[in-house]
Amino acid sequence: MTPSAPRTRAAAALRMKQIALDNQGRTIRRLRAQLATERRGLAATKKELEETQVALEASHKVIAGLTEIGLSMSKKIEKMKVKKQQVRANHVECHQKFQARIHKAEDSMQAQHLLIEALVDEKDSLLQTIHGLQEANNAPAPFDGDWEEEPEEEPEEEEIEDIPLGEGEIDDE
Repeated sequence: MTPSAPRTRAAAALRMKQIALDNQGRTIRRLRAQLATERRGLAATKKELEETQVALEASHKVIAGLTEIGLSMSKKIEKMKVKKQQVRANHVECHQKFQARIHKAEDSMQAQHLLIEALVDEKDSLLQTIHGLQEANNAPAPFDGDWEEEPEEEPEEEEIEDIPLGEGEIDDE
C-alpha cells in the first residue's frame, strides 16, 4: 500500500487546495459583492452631494438677491427719512412764515384801528370848530339839527390763534 499512500496524500493535498481555492473564490465573490454595494452607496452619496451643491448654489443666489433687495430698501428708507426731514423743515418754515403774516396783519389792523380813531377824533374836532364858527357868525348850520354821530361800532375781530408748532406735524409711525 505504499504506492497508494502517496496518491492519497496527493489527492488529499489536491482536495485541500481545491477547498482553499473554493474558499478564496467565495471570499472574492463576497468581497466583490461588498465592493459593488459600497460603489452603489458611494454613487448615491455622490448624487446627494451634487444635489446638495446645487441647492447650496441656489440658496446663495437667493441670499444674494435678498441682500440686494435689502440694500435697495435701506437706501429707499434713508431717502424717505431725508425727505421727511425736509418736509418737516418746510412745514416749520411755512408755519413760521404764516405766523409772521398773521402777526403783521394783526399789527396792520391795529394800526388801521388807531388811525380810524384818530380820524374820528379829528372829525369831531373839526365839527366842533365849524359849529363854533357858525355860532360866532350867527350863520345857519349847514347840517340839520338832527345830526347824530354814528355809534362807533367796533367790528368783531376774530382772534386768530397761534397754531402750535406740534399740531399738524408728520407722524413718525
